[in-house]
Amino acid sequence: MHGVGPWPGEWPEGEYFDPELLAHGDTRNVVDAYRYWTMDAIIADLDTRRHGFHVAIENWQHDMNIGSIVRSANAFLADTVHIVGRKRWNRRGAMVTDRYQHVIHHPDVASFRAWMDEREIPIIAVDNVGEAVPVDKADLPERCVFLFGQEGPGLSEEALAAAVAHIEITQYGSTRSMNASAAGAVVMYEWCRRWA
Repeated sequence: MHGVGPWPGEWPEGEYFDPELLAHGDTRNVVDAYRYWTMDAIIADLDTRRHGFHVAIENWQHDMNIGSIVRSANAFLADTVHIVGRKRWNRRGAMVTDRYQHVIHHPDVASFRAWMDEREIPIIAVDNVGEAVPVDKADLPERCVFLFGQEGPGLSEEALAAAVAHIEITQYGSTRSMNASAAGAVVMYEWCRRWA
């Protein structure tokens, strides 16, 4: 069993503690610092510390990687995850982290771009096409959104055109592309290495 059992002894004081979890245990996939906290309290605390980057994924073919990208976004404390295209996505890979992570849906690239433009958040396309700059050599603004494409076809032409910069992950093997969720984790880690 992962997690912790009922709180031993006298209960701690604090509005952020959940009486149900204190009484019955906390088996959620959360770091120890958040054990026995209510979900709302965890979200509120995360909101005081979220990083300046957002993550966006085009979802035209019901990509199975979206849940894993959401989970990584939570692990790296992304501000928000944006789903562009189809609203439905497979939440299984998120391992319930979508409850703690802000997720916004945009029906198309145009509405996504308008949302970002309104907030002056530059769009950085992540795809190994054209003259993309390797992520370790690229300028990664403190406030930006990383836009990832579908597994296989990558980003649409409209999405590439919406971006102010294109970055890629240097690869050394025979495959043309890597798994989208793995690529997301690499890029988020690189941003955190510089700014977190």
